[in-house]
Amino acid sequence: MKKVLLALALLFSVESAFSWGKTGHRVIGELAQLHLSKKAKKTVKEILGNEDLASASNWFDFIKSDSAYDNTHCWHYVGIPDGKTYAESEKNPCGDVIEAIGRFKKTLASETASLEDKKFALRGIIHLIGDIHQPLHVGNGSDRGGNDVKVSWFWKDSNLHRVWDTGLVDGQQLSYTEYTKKLNHYTKSEEKRWQNDSISEWVAEVMALRPSIYDIGDGKLNYRYTYDHIGQVDEQLRKGGMRLAGVLNAVFK
Repeated sequence: MKKVLLALALLFSVESAFSWGKTGHRVIGELAQLHLSKKAKKTVKEILGNEDLASASNWFDFIKSDSAYDNTHCWHYVGIPDGKTYAESEKNPCGDVIEAIGRFKKTLASETASLEDKKFALRGIIHLIGDIHQPLHVGNGSDRGGNDVKVSWFWKDSNLHRVWDTGLVDGQQLSYTEYTKKLNHYTKSEEKRWQNDSISEWVAEVMALRPSIYDIGDGKLNYRYTYDHIGQVDEQLRKGGMRLAGVLNAVFK
């Protein structure tokens, strides 16, 4: 069984390409940067130097091109079948996005971890909190996070995962700073609620989106699918940014 899971992990990582695409990850990083506490901003600067959260947000995808980081591919997602919780699901032996986020939080809070380890953990957690807010990175365990669901996207061959990674976001034709400006409006109640939510609640939210995400009719997706789902995309990006800020503010307080 472990060999099967490892094989599936490799297949998923090859097919899934870049979660949220570069634009989506940068939006989450930029939103978080705008909501960091003074202490968190100072500590991020000490760790990353002149690299801000938006600039660092895609590093964990870029390293997929280096075989030295092959062990990190499975950290970008998790499989939880419909009707099950994370605790009830079979765990991937090489790790998953939930396990990796928890591990990186511990590294960032450690008083003994090296600067290099903290830099790796910070770049990782920036990216992976983005990943876990892309609904198909919490897969149902049967179609590799929608990679096996073949569709056409504006009359070109694609798959459901790619539509959510890049198609919906990049279809808005906004730069990441323009997209950030569009989304950067939070009420105090949203900020408090979203930053207090547990990672289990993050996962439950994206799993609840599955029925609508998989409602693809004949698989020919274009303007109507965008109209039906862009609000969900925007909400997930907003939540990802605010929750990333919340995690870093708490770790670096």
